[in-house]
Amino acid sequence: MSFTLHGIAVSSGIAIGHAHLISHTSLEVAHYVLPKQFLDDEIARFDAALLATRNEFSSLRSNRPTYAAAEFDAFLELHQMILDDPLLSVAPREMIANEYCNAEWALKTQTETLVAQFDEFEDAYLRERQTDVTQVAERLLKQLLGQPGHQPPPARHDVETILVAHDLSPADLIQFKPHQYAAFITDVGGATSHTAIVARSLNTPCVVGLHHARELIREDDLLILDGEQGVLIVNPDKLILAEYKLRQSAWELERKKLKRLRTARANTLDGTVIELHANIEKPEDIAEVKENGATGIGLFRSEFLFLNRDNLPEEEEQFEAYRAAAVGMEGQPVIIRTFDLGADKQLKGAERVANNPALGLRAIRLCLAEPQLFRTQLRALLRATHYGNVKILIPMLSSVSELNQTLQFIAATKQSLDDEGIPYDREVKIGGMIEIPAAALALNVFARKLDFLSIGTNDLIQYTLAIDRTDEEVAHLYDPLHPAVLHLLSHIIVTSNKLGVPISVCGEMAGELAYTRLLLGFGLRQFSMFSAQVPSIKQRVLTTSLPEIAIFTQKILRADDPMKIRELLDRLNA
Repeated sequence: MSFTLHGIAVSSGIAIGHAHLISHTSLEVAHYVLPKQFLDDEIARFDAALLATRNEFSSLRSNRPTYAAAEFDAFLELHQMILDDPLLSVAPREMIANEYCNAEWALKTQTETLVAQFDEFEDAYLRERQTDVTQVAERLLKQLLGQPGHQPPPARHDVETILVAHDLSPADLIQFKPHQYAAFITDVGGATSHTAIVARSLNTPCVVGLHHARELIREDDLLILDGEQGVLIVNPDKLILAEYKLRQSAWELERKKLKRLRTARANTLDGTVIELHANIEKPEDIAEVKENGATGIGLFRSEFLFLNRDNLPEEEEQFEAYRAAAVGMEGQPVIIRTFDLGADKQLKGAERVANNPALGLRAIRLCLAEPQLFRTQLRALLRATHYGNVKILIPMLSSVSELNQTLQFIAATKQSLDDEGIPYDREVKIGGMIEIPAAALALNVFARKLDFLSIGTNDLIQYTLAIDRTDEEVAHLYDPLHPAVLHLLSHIIVTSNKLGVPISVCGEMAGELAYTRLLLGFGLRQFSMFSAQVPSIKQRVLTTSLPEIAIFTQKILRADDPMKIRELLDRLNA
């Protein structure tokens, strides 16, 4: 029987293949009462499963593949923290001893208690972590049941395989990547969930939020997944299958054509030069940057040097990483952001409890609160400027006093290098991220003191709309096309251009094809994105005439009806 399901498209592309169902480890486990003499063995069984799960996470961290998303380390660190929470690692042992119950039942009970606590949080980000708690508990339960991890399907060389699951964690996706699945689909999840972010980074078609796909689809069913429209067709008829095979061939041909644009300059039809840069987290990413034709590094996320380790990186280690990026880009710009720790990326052993981590001690606030840590990084960054076109970017600025303190730190660090006779670029450019509405509205002041600016659209949108995009209950309200967001973006870009201060966008909007012409129409001339997104964005730039799109962008800014805005955007991209 043929039928169609509609979900949320999170990673584009068309996939045709046979279903492989991944079992869902339900926390609805049996409850057994154990004789007293068996309790020690049951506790030992729980401890063994806990240790095996810890080792599983450690292995994932140690063998982190090069294709993993920049955010993967942060997601994995979060899951390790959840596993170490006493409610999951200690309370089940006590329950086994006190209530004579089996380990599976103790784990289920304590997981429900922990999830209930997350329900009480007012902060949407913390409530969203319920999904992460469940994913960790299920991984531990699989160890108890003797079924560690999800098992890949038997090797098949004759057909493509599409993975069907109730839910997949970011770690699951990373583990499944080598098995060359054509696509991923899940019952749960949203466009901004951790799993969705990882799927996009893997450049694999993915649709989530299908609700009952895991129940309705049978093993080896023929599936068509449209990652652009969020549509899944089960057991299609011959006409539909033929149509989608043509679409898939066209899509694959388009991808091959895009690769040929690697060496082409990103100029609009009217001759305007557009700079397309890439976001990276480590120097090893530079090979992919060059392969995709990016002309610089628009964002080097330095915080990933600090994560998933027991000690802090010394100055020399940081310097070598920054120098490698500078040398590897051979004179092209390398913009390195000072560490944006806090919120969902914490130093191991220094986790802070906050009612709302996204609004707490993070990024430049944390740097100024930890001066020795900040000075060490600044010394490494300044030393690296001697070896290439390195620029320094300050995240999450909200007040001029923060900026003044930061500039004083940089001046003092320069003086210390002068005193030691260590070379650096004395004219190094210092930039600031505009990702807080207060900074956007006070842009004139920041522009006078900084050499360049970069818009972090992810935070700017969620702070403007007071919406946590990782919270599936409100994620649908996270809207880059909200009139307030569009006016704020236009204001930042237009004001920067008038003041003669270079401005770029390094958030997700920069890599979204639907927004390329809109941002160009606002006056943006520099984008930074995942390396894999550069070719498609370049093609859109090459087919754009700035005079022709000007009228549409102005109409979009004047519109206040969401439907009208999307209609105009469709016409802009036609």
